[in-house]
This record gives sequence, structure tokens and C-alpha cells, in this order.
Amino acid sequence: MTLPLTGALAVLALIDSTSVGTLVLPLWLMLAPGRLRTGRILLFLATVAGFYLVVGLVLHAVAEPLAGSAGEVLATRPVQTALLAAGAGLLVWSFRLEARAKREKARGTPVPGRLLRWRERAVGAGGGRGGAAALAGLALAAATAELATMLPYLAALGLLTTAGLDRSGSAGVLAAYCTVMVLPALLLLLLRRVAARWVDPALRRLDGWLVRNATDTLSWATGIVGVVLVVNTAGTIL
Repeated sequence: MTLPLTGALAVLALIDSTSVGTLVLPLWLMLAPGRLRTGRILLFLATVAGFYLVVGLVLHAVAEPLAGSAGEVLATRPVQTALLAAGAGLLVWSFRLEARAKREKARGTPVPGRLLRWRERAVGAGGGRGGAAALAGLALAAATAELATMLPYLAALGLLTTAGLDRSGSAGVLAAYCTVMVLPALLLLLLRRVAARWVDPALRRLDGWLVRNATDTLSWATGIVGVVLVVNTAGTIL
């Protein structure tokens, strides 16, 4: 693999590392009250990385015999129709979330207590196994929802398709790519463990903002993803 290709893939992976599933959600989870449960955060990140690795291997295997890019696999009419429907659904959901946020603020309770309790269970505050299952489910849901909007990942798959690597080589490169995708979150987790005294004040302020604006933020994020899906697929379908 050439140096320019390696550099291009590294840049694309770092761009992907700033998504909701690879950075925002892991940070929110590691800021849950109580003892930092490193294993649960690692489970979340491993699930996200593993999901993208499996999807990447499947798309690469399908695209390679066709001498096309992985993005072309998603460009078929049935897939585009499904994505258009998903985008419309996300837009409707975003309006419902916005209405809920307004009701919460009108009641003077902008902090979504149920969401906070769910976070505590997900990271294992009670030590139950259900938390781990919920955490893995959240990771899969976040990765699935973001897949169609992670254009850098699709671009990376396209580069791999035309790079002429064998199956094992492509699998190794994809594994490295997915590792880089979760690397910033892993570094934040390491900082939280070894330098909590210095990083916790800033992280706690960020956590407070995320908590106070959780429903609003989710509404905007959901709406943006929905708009992107509708705009990118409507032209193909209609």
C-alpha cells in the first residue's frame, strides 16, 4: 500500500472519529456519575468498530468483483428507497423530540431524568448484565443510523476497492481504519483514568451542557441526518 493511500485513509478515519457514535456518545457515557467503568466504554467502542469492520468487509467483497466502489452498492434503487424512507422517519422523529424539549422546558425540568437513569444502567451502575446488552444495542443503533452519512468511510472503501489489495490485506487495512476511528475516544478514556484531576472539570462542564441540552441536541442531530438522507436520495428515486 502506497504512502499517499495510507495518508488519505488516516485522514478519512480521523474525520470519521468525530461522529456521534465514535466520540460524542462514548464521552457522554464515560461522564456518568460514580466510578468510571472502563470495561463498559470499551464494549461500546468495540461494538461500533466491529460493526463498521463487518459492514466494510461485506461492502468491499460485493464491490470488488464489480470493479466499482462500495458507495455504488448503496446507490441501487431499493437501498436508496429504504434510505429515503429512513430519512423521512428521522425528520418526523426530530419534530417530536423538539416538541418534547419545549414541554420539558415549559415545566421547568429541562434535564431528562429518564435519560440520565438509562445512562447509569447502561454503564453498569447497578452491576447488572442488562446494562451491557443495552450498551451494545445503543452502539449498534448509533452506528447503523450514521452509516449512510459517513461519507469518509464510504470514500475509504472506494479507495480500497481500487488499491488492488488481496482479501487479507484489505481486511487488515479496514481493521486499522476502524481502530483509528475510535482512537480519540480511547485517548479521552485514558486521560480520564490517569489524569482525572486535571481533565474532569472541563469534562464535567461539557457533561452539564450535554445533559441540559440532551433532547434539543438529539432533535437537531436527528433532523440533520434525516435531511441529509432525504436530499441525497430524493434525486435518485423521484
